[in-house]
Amino acid sequence: MFNPSRDQARLFFFDAWEKYHATAPLTALETIAVELISSHPEYQSLFDDRERNVGKDFAPEDGVVNPFLHLSMHMAIREQVSIDQPVGIRAEHQRLSQKLDSPLDAEHEMMDCLGEMIWRAQRSATAPDPAVYFACLRRK
Repeated sequence: MFNPSRDQARLFFFDAWEKYHATAPLTALETIAVELISSHPEYQSLFDDRERNVGKDFAPEDGVVNPFLHLSMHMAIREQVSIDQPVGIRAEHQRLSQKLDSPLDAEHEMMDCLGEMIWRAQRSATAPDPAVYFACLRRK
């Protein structure tokens, strides 16, 4: 199982963005990362300045979204949808994509639910419960 450090995960996004601008070949995962950064113009200047931003903190109490967490959650959801794990997540993504007329907006809604499931699991020191995830998604 791949378990990158915070810096490794961040460098992945910077490297993909830099390779894209250099028109270097991208891996499949890098292509997804570039698509996500491209669909979030509010983050692009951050990825244009590796030295200044690679170690930057994004504290929730400061009222800012952590772009690395945000993009990583997009990638996690896309992986879940691609393999339909947990089973039924692909159908939920399709339902929300149709409802919101946007797969990206569907992923944004799904992030709230994924985050809730992870938060509950951490709080109770248990494994993530897909039932929590799906219950939240059905409220969307």
